[in-house]
Amino acid sequence: MEDRPRPLRGGNPDWMSRLPEELLDVPLCDLAVPGSHDSMSFCLDVSSPVVRSESCLLRLTDRLLPCCTRPCVYRWATTQQSVLSDQCELGVRFLDLRIAKKPAGGSKLFFAHGIYTLMTVKEALCELATWLDAHPKEIVIVACSHFESLTDEDHTHLVEFILSLFSRKLCSSQDVPTLRSCWSRGQQIIVCYDNIQMVLQHPELWTEIPYWYANSPDPKKVIAYLEAQKSRGRPDGFYVCGLNLTEHAPYIFFHPCQSMRRMTLEALSSLLRWTAEQTPGPQGGGVNIICSDFVEVSQFCSTVIGLNYKLLGRAWAPAPRPAGTRPEASPPDAAGTG
Repeated sequence: MEDRPRPLRGGNPDWMSRLPEELLDVPLCDLAVPGSHDSMSFCLDVSSPVVRSESCLLRLTDRLLPCCTRPCVYRWATTQQSVLSDQCELGVRFLDLRIAKKPAGGSKLFFAHGIYTLMTVKEALCELATWLDAHPKEIVIVACSHFESLTDEDHTHLVEFILSLFSRKLCSSQDVPTLRSCWSRGQQIIVCYDNIQMVLQHPELWTEIPYWYANSPDPKKVIAYLEAQKSRGRPDGFYVCGLNLTEHAPYIFFHPCQSMRRMTLEALSSLLRWTAEQTPGPQGGGVNIICSDFVEVSQFCSTVIGLNYKLLGRAWAPAPRPAGTRPEASPPDAAGTG
């Protein structure tokens, strides 16, 4: 039987406010930041249909045999088991939010990963806003993407809600934020929005962050891929190294009793060893955001946070570079969002 989720113990709810003085003026894109991959998949609705962007074969199977298809999709699409506030308590400061509109969901927006979530976008963002109010020196990066079946009107309403909800807490994409600069302005959230029309209209929104992921169920291939990407140099600004594994049809066929959770647990030790060997910073191999599945089952967050202490004692003089300013296309080396 698969392990049941365990209660959260401790965590790192205020780790940014506790970093040494020497790191307070380091650009956030040069710090090591823990992130959760597919952050809202903890509340997938096993009774919902498969999303429209999935393959025709899977959607056909879902229509014919939903009692078989949906539990299987649920087992492999669930990558987190903690609500957003608990993820933040653990130390997660990058949230991967994949937004979607249900075929018969009215005007409400949800999240999706294979199937749709029970929780709406507004509910999740309000939970995050409440958590930020309780932790005024913590900064969270939110990546809004995919936008399954959203119309232009949906985008407009969603952006208006984000701007109204977070208001002065939003960090402008014209800045190169550091902890000290964010604290001085009362800024706590960076919203990346994967729709260039919305980004061009609103300087409060940031462009899509490059996300490196190997698209493989093999942790050795994941590590080899990330090392190959690092050898080519890191992108300017924020970017993500994805530790998340990716199942494919043959793997599922030959592992009928497995799940994403079990596959992740079996790979965690090697992935965490690789993580502990990394160093943040602007240099070619410097890491920034590192994302994982099931952030609550290991010391992942503490391991990533601890990387920042490797920066102590360095002569800190990062080269000037644009932050989230208005590029016309996606940044280079963006491998997708896993």
